[in-house]
Amino acid sequence: MAHVERRAFLVGAGLAAGGFALPRVAIGQADNRPTLTIAVQQIATSASLEVVRERSNVGERVQAPIFENLIARNLMSKLEPTPGLAESWKRIDERTVELSLRKGVKFHNGDEMTADDVVFTFGPERFFGEGYDNKSDKTLFTTVLARDSIEGKKLPAEVIGIAKRVWPSLEKVEAVDKYTVRFVNRVPDVTLEGRIGGGGSEIISKRGFLEAKTWIEWARKPVATGPYKVREFKPDDVLILDAHDDYWGGRPPIKTIRFVVVPEVSSRINGLLSGQYEMICDVPPDQISTIEKNPKFEVQGGLVTNHRILVFDKHHPQLADPRVRQAISHAIDRQAIVDSLWAGRTRVPPGLQWEFYGPMFIEGWKVPEYDPKKAQALLKAANYKGDPIPFRVLNNYYTNQVGTAQIEVEMWRSAGLNVQIEMRENWQQIFENDGKRAMRDWSNSAVFNDPISSIVSQHGPQGQQQQAKEWSNDEMNKLSGDLEVEVDMPKRKAMFKRMLEICEREDPAYTVLHQTATFTAKRKDIQWKAAPAFQVDFRAENFRWNRS
Repeated sequence: MAHVERRAFLVGAGLAAGGFALPRVAIGQADNRPTLTIAVQQIATSASLEVVRERSNVGERVQAPIFENLIARNLMSKLEPTPGLAESWKRIDERTVELSLRKGVKFHNGDEMTADDVVFTFGPERFFGEGYDNKSDKTLFTTVLARDSIEGKKLPAEVIGIAKRVWPSLEKVEAVDKYTVRFVNRVPDVTLEGRIGGGGSEIISKRGFLEAKTWIEWARKPVATGPYKVREFKPDDVLILDAHDDYWGGRPPIKTIRFVVVPEVSSRINGLLSGQYEMICDVPPDQISTIEKNPKFEVQGGLVTNHRILVFDKHHPQLADPRVRQAISHAIDRQAIVDSLWAGRTRVPPGLQWEFYGPMFIEGWKVPEYDPKKAQALLKAANYKGDPIPFRVLNNYYTNQVGTAQIEVEMWRSAGLNVQIEMRENWQQIFENDGKRAMRDWSNSAVFNDPISSIVSQHGPQGQQQQAKEWSNDEMNKLSGDLEVEVDMPKRKAMFKRMLEICEREDPAYTVLHQTATFTAKRKDIQWKAAPAFQVDFRAENFRWNRS
């Protein structure tokens, strides 16, 4: 019975018909739709838009108008599953989900989406690479160094690594007929619907991919089904999207969207107030009142299903003893960070989990308590002599990132830890495995309502932390595999609790700092609602500009 209840929880509105259709604009009618300019801290960390390469907070924001999943998340509500490119879906058995595709969905190149495109989306040419062994459970070790150095259509190692992270046991995707597909997993999996609706499972055009001359060309101008299509992408500079007027969900309300990279917060705010930008992202909480003093502007946003964390490389000499990592965790006054840098607009969460996990949420679990004396005792037991511990940090890729790091360093110093901030320019430098890695900033998202989407996806055997060779734990890896195939919910919950004990207490892989909150400032005459996620929704039902 527990399995049936869990399935219903994950499927949600699976069999409900959904969708909407707005009337097309008459031929010859003047196009008076606006151009929207949005200033962002960054567009993409990998210099690409390909969803099976760019898995980042900033990437999710700009990918949302371009790509769509078979099962969508309701960005206008609480991210519950809702029909997307599939009108409905059903479980065939514990390993199989069948989906009925919408008819008449057009890709950005004008082709109709069919089952053939869905099968290709998850096929070897684009997803796993030729010669991939879907029965292998070996960790696919990768780097994050590739940007422009990809030859021809060869898939970057990161793509295959991310594909394995998203679908560790996918056996096949098969076409039943032109508008029906089946996902067949190699093992039982109660989270199949979540995986189908998660990041990395967005549907692409088969012809669009095959016609691209190189993988880089495809990755910077992908062809999908979303309400907006890529006109131009200049990495680290600008992304220009145009309305996809054949969009199945109705005519997009914006003619052109321009995402422009403006790294400095002050420049984004000044540009908004001066009229250079209509919207700006990644607004620090301490700047909200400054913006809203001007009656023409307002700030939207709040908590999202993402936590800011610190990640450890246990191979660094100073972190090999888990007691040092435990001490680092106990020396952090997380509430002080929330109060001082976030004005109470976020919270210290109960570890790497979220309440929307429902029956899988571990009640009563907490992050390691702030206890400097305990931290000092652990350091003494570990015979830590005050040697430097490098801490790699980006320049405010995360909101308040530098300020947070500076506060943490002082807290650690008070406990006897010699942590030294090392500023880096990009993620490639953050992950560089030069034998000097110790600590770095990161965040972790839950893309569907189960721990597999977070703790297993990022810290399990195919998670990026292990793929980057920073950390590994045999018991955690066994539990990750067991959790993926277990269908008994009480057993799954006990496994998840044990994972938290290992990863946050016994052999720390990371330590959670606070839940992420994201804030977007905009003109008040633009009617738009921020989603409880990094994604932005610019479909017709969520955008209106009352321009005078």
